[in-house]
Amino acid sequence: MKTSDIEVHGYCAPKYERLREAFLGNFRNLGEIGGSFAVTVRGELVADLWGGWKDFEATTPWEQDTIACVWSTSKGIGGACFAMLIDRSIASYEDKVSRYWPEFAVHGKGDLTIGMLLSHQSGITGFDTPATLDDLFSGEPAAQRLAAQAPLWPIGTASGYSNVVAILATELFKRIEGRSIQQFVADELKGSFGLDISVGVSQQDLPRVAIMLSEKKMEAVNTVPVANEAQRGLHNPPLTSDVATTPGFQRADIIAMNGFSNARALASMYSLLRHPGQDGRRLAGDAAVAEAAKLRFDGVDRVRGIRRTWSAGFLRNVDNCWGPNVQAFGHGGWGGSFGYVDPAADISVGYVMNRMSDQMDLNPRRRALVDAVYAAL
Repeated sequence: MKTSDIEVHGYCAPKYERLREAFLGNFRNLGEIGGSFAVTVRGELVADLWGGWKDFEATTPWEQDTIACVWSTSKGIGGACFAMLIDRSIASYEDKVSRYWPEFAVHGKGDLTIGMLLSHQSGITGFDTPATLDDLFSGEPAAQRLAAQAPLWPIGTASGYSNVVAILATELFKRIEGRSIQQFVADELKGSFGLDISVGVSQQDLPRVAIMLSEKKMEAVNTVPVANEAQRGLHNPPLTSDVATTPGFQRADIIAMNGFSNARALASMYSLLRHPGQDGRRLAGDAAVAEAAKLRFDGVDRVRGIRRTWSAGFLRNVDNCWGPNVQAFGHGGWGGSFGYVDPAADISVGYVMNRMSDQMDLNPRRRALVDAVYAAL
């Protein structure tokens, strides 16, 4: 594949042409294969770009409506859904999980709040007995199994990043709202707000999906080591990048890992947390968004082994991951995708790609795009 043959398509406002240049530079200099990149400023879409290929053989172009698995970038989508519940006064972040799910209270978890759960403070980072992918994707049985476990630490005293927190959050959401979060996203984010976001992917949408690519099959264990009990939970069962092509993964209702979207939808979703769309509506009002973004944990995460600043379903900016402003919040995913909003700069950004990187926060493609955004302001 000749990088000189790559074309970047889409719209870029004249003032922000350096965003197109940075995105194209990722293809020419940093090995990008296919992807999309979008930015809003003060609620207006100033860049909506896409380019490259959906496959490694460079036979199928990445189109305007191409979507890809965004892995843990999905957690921010879940965070937005919970903020919508809070905005509608259906629940509060200070409500105890056990209020809606009495069985969850066992083993000293009765005082865990929704805000604590969404900021990875439950002490549950994985199944405490061997599990399979079928177990992981089983929905309510997986949630009940996790709810019956004892926490690895006293609730609210530490954080431990995990995917199973979203199994618990998915079950909790259904108990509060009545709909599964998969259905809520379909009805509200996609149906009502027109955002190209789904939890899992339908057979109808499969032709639009870009294949997740890497030089070798990526294993999550290469990103987060297995040095303590909390980390072992994250890798039970082991995850590899090719799981995204399996029917079980594509059908599952797990807002932690199997969202499918593109950059335009992610940037627009985060913008709608601050600004109304064309129909005058926002996802949630100022008070609910402020509660969602409020710092709930700041310390060394027991799974990641690095400093994390968690809010309710979102990661707050740390180490300039999303520019210079600490108020920024969002979420990134395995391989490199991300979405976030920066209230101080009044921008939102989305990035989705199919060539996965194991560099996480140090991903040079992510860095190049974020740097270009702030240079253009």
